[in-house]
Amino acid sequence: MSIKRFVSVLLLSLPLSAQAAISIQNWQTPQGARVYFVESHELPMLDISVDFPGGSARDPANQPGLAQLTHGLLDQGAGGLSDSEIAHRLADVGAELGGTFERDRAGVTLRTLSSGAEKTAALALLARVLQQPEFPQAVIKREKQRLIAGIREAEADPGTVAGKAFYRALYGTHPYAHDESGDPAAIAKLTRGDLQAFYRAYYSAPNAVIALMGDISRTEAEAIAARLAAGLPTAARVAELPKPVPAPVSDTRIAHPSTQSHVLVGALGMARSDPDFFPLFVGNYVLGGGGFDSRLMKEVRDKRGYAYSAYSYFIPMQAAGPFQLGLQTKLEQTGDALKVAKDTLRQFIAAGPSEAELTQAKSNLTGGFPLRIDSNKKILDYLSVIGFYNLPLDYLDTWVGKVNAVDVAAVKRAFARRLDADKLVTVVVGAEGAR
Repeated sequence: MSIKRFVSVLLLSLPLSAQAAISIQNWQTPQGARVYFVESHELPMLDISVDFPGGSARDPANQPGLAQLTHGLLDQGAGGLSDSEIAHRLADVGAELGGTFERDRAGVTLRTLSSGAEKTAALALLARVLQQPEFPQAVIKREKQRLIAGIREAEADPGTVAGKAFYRALYGTHPYAHDESGDPAAIAKLTRGDLQAFYRAYYSAPNAVIALMGDISRTEAEAIAARLAAGLPTAARVAELPKPVPAPVSDTRIAHPSTQSHVLVGALGMARSDPDFFPLFVGNYVLGGGGFDSRLMKEVRDKRGYAYSAYSYFIPMQAAGPFQLGLQTKLEQTGDALKVAKDTLRQFIAAGPSEAELTQAKSNLTGGFPLRIDSNKKILDYLSVIGFYNLPLDYLDTWVGKVNAVDVAAVKRAFARRLDADKLVTVVVGAEGAR
């Protein structure tokens, strides 16, 4: 039986309450790595993630793509093992190695059975990947070609084109403007020395956040975390990213042979530590995050039929992430659909949600909360976020209460502080710029 099948069968046999009580333990290794641990013996599984501030925002200005390539090569040859040997050894013990790569962070994940032999072998492989990446020249050449081909292929997708243009318009010279996948010309020039230097600077123990979830004791968790941290580089903790400056109002039109216009509108939103996180999160559920229940869907789709879907969301990051509103519409309806979307946003900023809308949003969000933490993997994801962004250890315990505490006045204040409907960046991708 595969590890995924094994876990799914066991999860189906567990009551939801078995995963409900979450006690997060936290400490620091002697090397400076921060550790977050939840002990759970419901499943004979161990999930681990190790995150670093090595996302695309850390790319040097003249080397977009360095962070992505470095992260992608960690398990492509390490500690004397080739990429195929690593893959085969993982398969032999039923373990799975994965990863996370975003603008803020880059990380490696491991899922393994908690039984002795399998766990020992899987942890040894994880240690090699984290501590001894070799960045083989042949693999570098292969992966550079693959990344460049992927970027070129993505240029045919109007949604991808719109997303890249949106971040450039919103962030200008800020590191968040860097596209996660990088630039073909810059990637082609990257060397093995570039990758090694980036790894040593950002994948160090003081920069590491280690999250462990599953069937081990606190004593064993301490030993595992110490072992993983001990072999990492020792570079000092990197500085936080600079605060982005609000972008000037702009309207970017990009011609593209697509059958529809792809429309993105937005502004700077919030950082992950923003005190207005919950009012903005809950309020946006009403505006454009609640699917068919949201204002944008009702105004743009239901009433006027301009789009199949219209949405909005905040992406909270280390520095202020974006607020983004998006839709796709027929080329000839672009102007009308865009006007309705902006008017809906303007009205929401001015008046906020109704009491009925807010009550429904809070009910839906809190009612669905158990599904956010109903598996070891989901809890591990939260541990990673809590650790990386230095959120309170009781974040999961207080989540429902903080959602329920949001009222209409709090939503209005938060949206008024963050957004101005007359100071937005707009990107439209479509035939002849789809005016």
